[in-house]
Amino acid sequence: MRAVMALGALAQESRLKVFRLLIKRGPGGMAAGEIARNLAVPHNTMSAQLAILSRAGLVTSRRNGRSIIYAVDLDGTRQLLAFLVEDCCRGSPDVCEPLIASALAECC
Repeated sequence: MRAVMALGALAQESRLKVFRLLIKRGPGGMAAGEIARNLAVPHNTMSAQLAILSRAGLVTSRRNGRSIIYAVDLDGTRQLLAFLVEDCCRGSPDVCEPLIASALAECC
């Protein structure tokens, strides 16, 4: 199940920090080296963390010259949020609508 992979990926502190940083940066993303420097994490460790987030469907990557740019995967993030609130309020999604709207407006 993809949600289990995503939650597992976010359960580790440095990966959660990476994800939150990329959420703030938006679709433009950041180079892997810049992420590592920003979070004071060794480059090889950061590469492993980014690979886990990527396999979990939470980040995407693209090559830009010699750099690899990572950005939040908006579709993967939306799917995780939808899964988390799928059965919200015993089948009364209107009760959770403000929560969902707020989360999607801020991140996606």
